[in-house]
Amino acid sequence: MKHAIDQADRQFLDELHRLGPAMVQDVCTAIGVTATAVRQRLSRLQAMGLVNREMVRAGRGRPSYRYIVTEAGLKDLGDNYADLAQILWHEIMNIEDGDVRKRVVRRIRDSLVQRYGSRVQADLIESRVDQLQTTLADRGFDVETDHSGCLPILRENNCPYHELASTDSTICEMEQEVFEEVLGTSVRLTQCCLDGHTCCEFQVG
Repeated sequence: MKHAIDQADRQFLDELHRLGPAMVQDVCTAIGVTATAVRQRLSRLQAMGLVNREMVRAGRGRPSYRYIVTEAGLKDLGDNYADLAQILWHEIMNIEDGDVRKRVVRRIRDSLVQRYGSRVQADLIESRVDQLQTTLADRGFDVETDHSGCLPILRENNCPYHELASTDSTICEMEQEVFEEVLGTSVRLTQCCLDGHTCCEFQVG
């Protein structure tokens, strides 16, 4: 499962990576916080699989530990493609040949359908929506389902394409089409962050 980390976690991991295998006191000195605060954050990041610790023995007495960023942590540190995504999408939208542009967008949509749809296999639409929610959440989306009404709702609490969508709303249309293909039914975007709402809601069916 992919964990979404906040800016404070990212800065902490970045500092730990620069220090290399480091003890708690090394981190305290580098970032200027208490040992208790450092241990709490290290424990949480360990539980997320982003930090490992290794035992260091120096003669008798209690062993000490050094902490290091894991491969998963390094991946999260480098997982910042917003600028590249914006440039690529802008270039795609500027392809002069309309047919070529549509084919490229269609292939992107189909790739997303394949990626998200591989784990959506239930027969009931309510279960399919839940499976899609789980798949998206595992990829770092802040998304939930709502079955309180007549039709299920897939709710994105944060727009995953905010910077792209703010300059080109066709990304929202493509996302809607992806969800329709994955779920095998109609999907309607009933509210959107771009319109000032606190979340994006997709009504299914």
